[in-house]
Amino acid sequence: MEETLETLIAGTDTCISRKDLEEKLKLGRPLRVKLGVDPTAPDIHFGHTVAMQKLRQFQDLGHQAVLIIGDFTAMIGDPTGKSSTRPPLTREEVLANAETYKQQAFKILDKDKTEVVYNGTWFNTMTYAEVLTLNTRATMQQMLQREDFKTRVDDGKEVRLHELQYPIMQGWDSVMVKADVELGGTDQRFNNLVGRDLQKQEGMEQQVVMLVPILEGLDGIKKMSKSLNNYIGVNDEPNDMFGKLMSVSDELMDRYYLLLLGETRQEEMHPMEAKKELARRLTARFHTEEEATAARQTWEERFSNRNTEAGAVECSADEIESGMNLLTIASTVYAKAFDLNKSNGELRKQHISPGAVQLNGEKMTDPQVTLEIKAGDVLRLSKKHTVKFI
Repeated sequence: MEETLETLIAGTDTCISRKDLEEKLKLGRPLRVKLGVDPTAPDIHFGHTVAMQKLRQFQDLGHQAVLIIGDFTAMIGDPTGKSSTRPPLTREEVLANAETYKQQAFKILDKDKTEVVYNGTWFNTMTYAEVLTLNTRATMQQMLQREDFKTRVDDGKEVRLHELQYPIMQGWDSVMVKADVELGGTDQRFNNLVGRDLQKQEGMEQQVVMLVPILEGLDGIKKMSKSLNNYIGVNDEPNDMFGKLMSVSDELMDRYYLLLLGETRQEEMHPMEAKKELARRLTARFHTEEEATAARQTWEERFSNRNTEAGAVECSADEIESGMNLLTIASTVYAKAFDLNKSNGELRKQHISPGAVQLNGEKMTDPQVTLEIKAGDVLRLSKKHTVKFI
């Protein structure tokens, strides 16, 4: 029992409470362990996987994982940590996102041992009278204890009434699935505790709340988020995933070892080698060992050995007309080789001016310089985008 408790609590920030978890484990039955996700975007990133790894740990110990897809709550959008009301999503957008969410979640969870539930199953059938009855379970004062709501009110920013419903709805999910344990990030503490309150009011045993730390994004400062473009997606290509991981600081590397691998890095290992090992192992987790090893080799050839052709995509030299300037060439190559449309302003500010663009290893910083491109030339547009002309 003690070993199981230590295993489950390891890596969490908060457990409410350890004694309750021990009592539930003594019941001798599989616990129903809930994790709710709102498909407000189509992709899962590494930040989401911290709680999912803990859910997988419960599965491996014989417990029942309950993955709640918030097809209804996603149309509201979790207001946690938001300084303004989230833009609403249509049901069609939410359901499309939900499909990709499930596919990516099963890269971590055991599909055969996961119960997938949509909370629209109960919320879509509620009458207005039932909604009003549910609202009697909480007070305005209780909702305004939330730091994000309080801050917005103090700053004179609006808090929409539907946002106040969110914690109640998430809590009701726990009642409906009879959760023994709910997992979430530390920013979900308020919402998860509402679930405990509602279960108590229903005469149920209260769920244990286990909160995992929030994973910082590639900037090492802010929470990993697609909107901040500081994320690593579980569907990123192996080379992209490995390259992003190699860009993190040594301090953030230690944090990733702890939260994503559940261990501390070996002190005797050189920091660069430790980072390569972190990148290889995480890339292998979401792809294969072979692809992870190949990604490491590509990265080393490109950056350690300064091989500018490593990972290059082939592009026909015929696509580039004689006398084109660098700006036009860069735009053309992005469109033809990578199917990306880059504005001239973006190319100047983010690629050419900082010196990211190189032709055959020589930095090119003048967007108007005319070039004669020939077969065999290598054009590097960014760390992730290099072409070899054929």
